[in-house]
Amino acid sequence: MIYIKDDFLPHNLLNAILIDKEEYKEHKTPGKSFWVKEPSSIFIDYISNRISEIEGCKINNILCFFREAKKDQDNEWRIHNDTIIENQKPERAIVLFLSEDSYQGLNGTAFWSHKVHGDTYTDGSVDDFNDLLINDSNDISKWNLKTIIGHKKNRLISYPCNYFHSKYPNEFKNSRQVMVMFYNKNKNEITKTK
Repeated sequence: MIYIKDDFLPHNLLNAILIDKEEYKEHKTPGKSFWVKEPSSIFIDYISNRISEIEGCKINNILCFFREAKKDQDNEWRIHNDTIIENQKPERAIVLFLSEDSYQGLNGTAFWSHKVHGDTYTDGSVDDFNDLLINDSNDISKWNLKTIIGHKKNRLISYPCNYFHSKYPNEFKNSRQVMVMFYNKNKNEITKTK
């Protein structure tokens, strides 16, 4: 299940994030680069508590970071899913749109179906899965676009980590800034919702 929460952060907290002048730094991984910066532990705790309230149980953060895409930076489709993060298997991911929607046209987070494997990848080995991502992640002829959840400043999207997804479109002229978190739900620790 995918869910959306608009106006997720209090405006003073969102503004504090946006006026932070720390530069995004290139983070290289095999075959690709991301431009990221790390949030404070206080911010991660705040987000974890808010998501725990929504989920109705405590969540365990696996990885959380701010990410930027813009002209000549992070401009591939890179359709993928996030079944292994930090050597763990997260259940869910969130994307929180931080920046203004300055793109002229439809943009946001896209969910895709692979023409052979469908919405998720469940068969085969890790090597087969890695080959799929290397060979197919930037070839949109091998995918069917299922839906796009539109970019809106301060909108949070939560979705299962095994869904194939990407940013949409693949390239932005102005800065597209988001916060990303991968997490698991601890169903043994129920939280009270307000």
